[in-house]
Amino acid sequence: MDTSAAYLQSFLDYLQFEKRFSEHTILAYKTDLLQFFDFTAICYPETSVKEINALMIKSWLVYLKELLKPTSNKSIHRKISSLKSFYKFLLREEVVKSSPITTIVLPKISKRLPSFLREEEANNLITEKDDEDKPKKKKEESAWDKRTNLLVVKLFYETGIRLSELINLKENQIDKSYCQIRVVGKGNKERIIPVSTDLLHEMQLYISEKPSRIDGVDNFFVSEKGKALYAKKVYNAVKSLMIENEISLKKKSPHVLRHTFATHLMNNGADLNAVKELLGHASLAATQVYTHNTIEQLKEIYKKAHPKS
Repeated sequence: MDTSAAYLQSFLDYLQFEKRFSEHTILAYKTDLLQFFDFTAICYPETSVKEINALMIKSWLVYLKELLKPTSNKSIHRKISSLKSFYKFLLREEVVKSSPITTIVLPKISKRLPSFLREEEANNLITEKDDEDKPKKKKEESAWDKRTNLLVVKLFYETGIRLSELINLKENQIDKSYCQIRVVGKGNKERIIPVSTDLLHEMQLYISEKPSRIDGVDNFFVSEKGKALYAKKVYNAVKSLMIENEISLKKKSPHVLRHTFATHLMNNGADLNAVKELLGHASLAATQVYTHNTIEQLKEIYKKAHPKS
């Protein structure tokens, strides 16, 4: 008799060793699938993976929607997507002859537009200020921390890289000859991002003036003690700088700067495919959300300029 646990482990091994997904992504798949198997074990005992049908999956959808409120439609989409990938794997391995997911109709997701800074806000954020212009903090930052935090914000805004990509950026990924950096994104996929000569110069100065680092740490960004930065520290640094600069957005995070990077490129005429490559998106659909802001900008221009608007 087949067991869901054995097939699940094979699927997780496939994600890790063939797809090379991150630990975080694999854990999300595992959590979603275990929830589904727990549900079927209670509602449809003695049912094997091969015997799961569309009706059982639809009943799981009802369970998620009605009994696990306030589970969002976005969460439901993710869980079904995990199940879809699992059965796609079983099809590949010839464990099943067809997928029970094909007839499932998912609830609509209300699209939220990404939050981003206006150009003047972004320029103000990455401009170094005198200490007297800054509000006093409970805990004073060292000069190195201040320098690191400002460069972190500049790199986020000027390259659009993800938080994980930034903290894992190594010195040997910076190509001064071609003014570009090489980053490792989701699924261990590499991509090249150009950087301005001014930013590259700041990065080279940062490397030359680094404090003594701990052996084995070759990360570009390090703390005053030479340790690699961790995600929470970078997140808090960005949030703190946004608060200092009186950014009114409710969301204050590194990802807002990634959205800002993409939005400003689109608003200034960048090609959608080029923005997709710079962001490291797997599909164009993920990048198309930024076209809405461009359309809104065109509407404003139309209202101001057209006599019949």
